[in-house]
Amino acid sequence: MDDASALYVGEVRHRRTRPREHALRYRVFMLLLDLDRVDGLLGRLRLLRRGRFGLMSFSAADHGDRSGRPLREQVEAKLAAAGTEAGGPIRLLTMPRILGYGFNPLSLYFCHRPDGSLAAILYEVSNTFGERHDYLIATPEGSEEAVRQSAPKRFYVSPFMDMDLSYAFTVQPPADRTGVTITVSDGEGPMLTASFAGDRRPLTDGQLLRAWLSHPLLTFKVMAGIHWEALKIWRKGVGFRHRPALPPHGVTVGQPGAAA
Repeated sequence: MDDASALYVGEVRHRRTRPREHALRYRVFMLLLDLDRVDGLLGRLRLLRRGRFGLMSFSAADHGDRSGRPLREQVEAKLAAAGTEAGGPIRLLTMPRILGYGFNPLSLYFCHRPDGSLAAILYEVSNTFGERHDYLIATPEGSEEAVRQSAPKRFYVSPFMDMDLSYAFTVQPPADRTGVTITVSDGEGPMLTASFAGDRRPLTDGQLLRAWLSHPLLTFKVMAGIHWEALKIWRKGVGFRHRPALPPHGVTVGQPGAAA
């Protein structure tokens, strides 16, 4: 068993307060994969296959620039461009493909220093239009257990959310539990909170089978849920926002600490 990788089983919650109240929650599971060890891990597991088809599968080409270029190489290039040094393990928190289908609204890369301390978090955000954008935020040495970070919104995700918004991230790095809470605010204050919290399990075939039996159509459910909830929000009278062009840079560099 690879202790650097794990399975996290938990729950996603969204709560919107303005301009109409709306809430949702659903169960999910996510993989934590050490990018230096993922090849060996996939060679040992029977239920998590390499590539794009299987009961559950993982492909590096689903992430980053989708080229299949080593993910560690891609993340390190983004860290260097932002002037952030890491040099230690990089661990990806993401959902697998299920029966060949995959969609991750948010994947997180935990980038560590050689001593194991957390140097930065890369938030890989995907929308349902096939577009992707990253938010990269350094983590100062000696940070508390709960990491707090912030960034301006630069990427279109929901057709019911304006662009002139800010994100405040509160992250519990992977341990016995992990979690991320994103508070979305406008000039009047917080308007939406989205979160994932999960409990750690060993990444073994037995635990994968238990997770699959509990969430057999995980990624299908996530995509269907996005569209179903969008319909309900639209029926509450929230209008569509125009989808702008992608930002000129693929990475937005945020700030450690809470939003100002």
